[in-house]
Amino acid sequence: MLYRENGQFKTTYRHDQQIFPIAQDRWGILLLVGFAVIGVPLLADEYMFRAILIPFLILSLAAIGLNILVGYCGQISLGTGAFMAVGAYAAYNFFIRVDGMPVIVAILLGGACTTVAGILFGIPSLRIKGLYLAVATLAAQFFFDWAFLRIKWLTNESTTGTVSVADLSLFGTRIDSPVGKYFFCLGFLLAFALVAKNLVRGHIGREWMAMRDMDVAASVIGIRPVYAKLSAFAVSSFFVGVAGALWGFVHLGSWEALAFNIDRSFQLLFMVIIGGLGSIMGSFFGAAFIVVLPIFLNQALPAIGAFFGVTIGTALIAHTELMIFGGLIVFFLIVEPHGLARLWSVGKEKLRLWPFPH
Repeated sequence: MLYRENGQFKTTYRHDQQIFPIAQDRWGILLLVGFAVIGVPLLADEYMFRAILIPFLILSLAAIGLNILVGYCGQISLGTGAFMAVGAYAAYNFFIRVDGMPVIVAILLGGACTTVAGILFGIPSLRIKGLYLAVATLAAQFFFDWAFLRIKWLTNESTTGTVSVADLSLFGTRIDSPVGKYFFCLGFLLAFALVAKNLVRGHIGREWMAMRDMDVAASVIGIRPVYAKLSAFAVSSFFVGVAGALWGFVHLGSWEALAFNIDRSFQLLFMVIIGGLGSIMGSFFGAAFIVVLPIFLNQALPAIGAFFGVTIGTALIAHTELMIFGGLIVFFLIVEPHGLARLWSVGKEKLRLWPFPH
């Protein structure tokens, strides 16, 4: 009885087109954001910031970017890790080669460079799709892996191939504590999530979804495939590039090309599939699941083994993690293709009808 629209009348088009038209949803999101800003810093410790919260925020941003391309536009990509690497290395070069470069500007310029790379590797989508497009984007992964390992200028002539950043500051305030890094990533995530939500609700989002559902019919009604597909690659790459820069600058601090290998690409694709294709909320669900599950298994499996008198090694835990991911992907593709986001929507619909059966 608490989750109803009774009495919530819309008197203007602006009210009718709100992101959250139901007041309970608006208050729920405001409370959640308020808890993230006020409650989390008071309750979380350093381990939780470094191991869970900061990776969750950055990977959620990357998952939103990939979801725009795969979930909303229907263009499969297996090179997301490479585009994260482009954003990280481009931001690194801007940051160290330009004196006085603000870290936010460097990160955004890294996203802009990733946009160019995404458009270049998105050009094949104008002619091919499906598995062939996935292979074309996979080529980006191998190409950029080679480039960041072999072209020494990109790593500032580093002999080991490892680059690092330090002394990050924002408006004169150093970003070195876990809480400061958390707020820095949270600000990026909230801003980009709001932009993504408004994009997919606008005319460009409807063009993406029309191309996803049936590209021939979309072109017949006047949607330009070149603009729709390349704009999806551009926006998605920008989001992923910014996430890659945050991953390198804030989470890792020091990294090499292997930090953005093909495993990262598959990890992000798993987030989108498990969380929900074509859902901004699903990107958060998928990122939370992927980040928390390994930590949960590392804690739970040894305890279960100790209870039964069996020693469970780290290799078995890693293999169990992969098996669970694979099983869940098959489960969601068969039973619920729209992932955890759809289960969340079904739960809200049931709540709106409760206690009545229909």
